[in-house]
Amino acid sequence: MNILILFWVTFVYSFFGVSNSNHLPYDAIFNFGDSISDTGNQASFYTVPGNSSYGSTYFKQPSGRFSDGRLIIDFIAEAYGLPFLPAYKTLTKGQDVTKGVNFAFAGSTALNYNNYLNKSRILVPASNYSLGVQLKMFKEFRNSTCKSKKDCRSYFKKSLFLVGEIGGNDLSSHISQNFSNFRNVVPLVVAAITKATTTLIKEGAVEIVVPGNFPIGCGASLLALATGYGNKTENYDEFGCFKAFNTMAEYFNDKLIYSINTLRENYPNVKIIYFDYYNAAKRLYEAPEQYGFDKSKTLKACCGGPNTTVCSDPSKYINWDGPHLTEAAYRQIAKGLVEGPFANPPLKPASFKIA
Repeated sequence: MNILILFWVTFVYSFFGVSNSNHLPYDAIFNFGDSISDTGNQASFYTVPGNSSYGSTYFKQPSGRFSDGRLIIDFIAEAYGLPFLPAYKTLTKGQDVTKGVNFAFAGSTALNYNNYLNKSRILVPASNYSLGVQLKMFKEFRNSTCKSKKDCRSYFKKSLFLVGEIGGNDLSSHISQNFSNFRNVVPLVVAAITKATTTLIKEGAVEIVVPGNFPIGCGASLLALATGYGNKTENYDEFGCFKAFNTMAEYFNDKLIYSINTLRENYPNVKIIYFDYYNAAKRLYEAPEQYGFDKSKTLKACCGGPNTTVCSDPSKYINWDGPHLTEAAYRQIAKGLVEGPFANPPLKPASFKIA
């Protein structure tokens, strides 16, 4: 009888995907970045109107995310059987943080905020929670969580770290105001990301994701800006994306990949994964209908920002509000990262499929 009961318990757990956390690929996830992955840090500083369209698709209310629903980081957490990452600035006393924390802050840059002050023709970032500041928050978390350095290293060894996407706001600051100086800032941004990654390795991280940037020339907000550089047909590719901006993103990604390869040589026992956000997203613009999007709306935004008119069906749009994408787009990108082929090398096999 006892054997029969044990059989049915085992069957139910395996059939419905109920997992013991001890058997999950990662014990925790720690994330750094900007609005692409912020799950509530910036929102903790102000009250979002209850009728805001942000969060309306999945959460049915504002959730601190810059989209209508879940972000890439949310889909990754779900795929690995972990809860949505709590934003560091929203943590309360006694809250369970053993499964990970999110330090990403909307509007943040890879470079220190002070790098942008008193600079002519350079747009000042919307946030001073740069990557360096986020690392300081991480160290505060570490000091308040781990009993010893040994405990921390053991904990981090079983965790997944994501450094970005970060750097998009650095690039946008230069694209918006000083197009010609774009290439000058790229090495500085890459160096900041590399330094942060190295810091986490020294803290005990053994599996780190470093994402590249998106095809920014396909984004609704920068497409609007592109008209100022001449609205000639030859400036756009066959899908309607502004060539020069995408070339910039590719240039940045190439430099970042070169730096990642150097890190791999320096730390052969650490798995450093490159997330190819560029091609994971570009395919959506190239074949929208294949992924469930409306071809006529590929380069249009569903929403113009908080308290503005929202499209009737966000799932048919790639772009949400200009700089950010819809949950539907983030889902497809996350599938390409978790299930392949846009993670190099691949992540550990996920516990669950991204539906």
